[in-house]
Amino acid sequence: MWDASRDDLPTEIAQLEQLRSMVESEFDVEEGLIEHGSHTFYVRTRQDSKKGFLRLIKRLDTIGFVPVLRKNGKKTALRIIHRPPATLSRRTISMILFFATVGTTLFTGYTLSQGFVAEDFMPNPTIGAVSFASAIMTILVVHEVSHKLATHIHGIRATAPYFIPGPPMPYGVGTFGAVIQQRSLPPNKDALFDLGFGGPFAGFIMTMIITIIGIQLSPTVSRPPPGMVDPPMPILFRLLVEAFATIPPGHYLLLHPIAFAGCIGMLVTMLNLVPVGMLDGGHAARGVLGETPRNVLSFFSILLLLVLGHYLMAVLALLLSLQRHPGPLDDVSELTTGRKLATLVLVLIFVLCIVPIRPVLR
Repeated sequence: MWDASRDDLPTEIAQLEQLRSMVESEFDVEEGLIEHGSHTFYVRTRQDSKKGFLRLIKRLDTIGFVPVLRKNGKKTALRIIHRPPATLSRRTISMILFFATVGTTLFTGYTLSQGFVAEDFMPNPTIGAVSFASAIMTILVVHEVSHKLATHIHGIRATAPYFIPGPPMPYGVGTFGAVIQQRSLPPNKDALFDLGFGGPFAGFIMTMIITIIGIQLSPTVSRPPPGMVDPPMPILFRLLVEAFATIPPGHYLLLHPIAFAGCIGMLVTMLNLVPVGMLDGGHAARGVLGETPRNVLSFFSILLLLVLGHYLMAVLALLLSLQRHPGPLDDVSELTTGRKLATLVLVLIFVLCIVPIRPVLR
């Protein structure tokens, strides 16, 4: 509420009336007041309130405000807050991280290629280094470009992708993936779901293509060469091996670096779909389920990570789950039926990309 003794009261009342006029063009206003320093309107939604809210976002953006629609008990509260100041995307840092990640993945690919060179399947490990780095970076770039496309379609302010270099072989795979920082909230649940769906789906398709190419380039050997990497394999990887590789009894499939990149792409996709925090799975689950059911799902997903042996990721997921998801600006309008059904696609992708404990590829 406001204090009648304040000198700036007439200005705030005038601004309240201006904002009320904008809100009334899209909602039925029951009450308007200044509450906790922000303009608040208790409204009744209309049949086209989802589209009306999008129109209101654009109108308020021209005068430096952002609307936030939430349920407050049995009432619907529409709060108008000042738009946070825009911050510049650090493109120089983004480029440095990109080339650093290229470097660490090249080193990983070089290490992975030693078995190929030893068995005379590859003349130079540099070929394998470039193959692995190109494959894994393609998966990551497609994933992040899909995110960027979703932010552009829905008018979400976001930074350029920040690729995260990681320790190369034998201590890691050269990358921890990539992230895009949001500078504004998604306008509604549809946009929030799309933000979580686009990257994993596009990355999954590219991962399948790269994996199939890698499997077809992978020879079989009668004995495992020194230093042969035999990592845990996702369910989908095993299915693709069954479909596209012929392995004689007693032989081993010597994974081409591109095939190994596909395996890593599946693992990254699975971890991104864990429904916690600001991960892709967290966005999608928040849009479909809301905050409280998503928190319950987060708890069981952390248990699943522990069962699968991803202890470090389980700890990270636990830390991420402690942060409350801000949700979309419009947290009242329902998610479209098509997007609800698309949730099954994400569940299927997650299951196919699960890495079981101690698998052996023969």
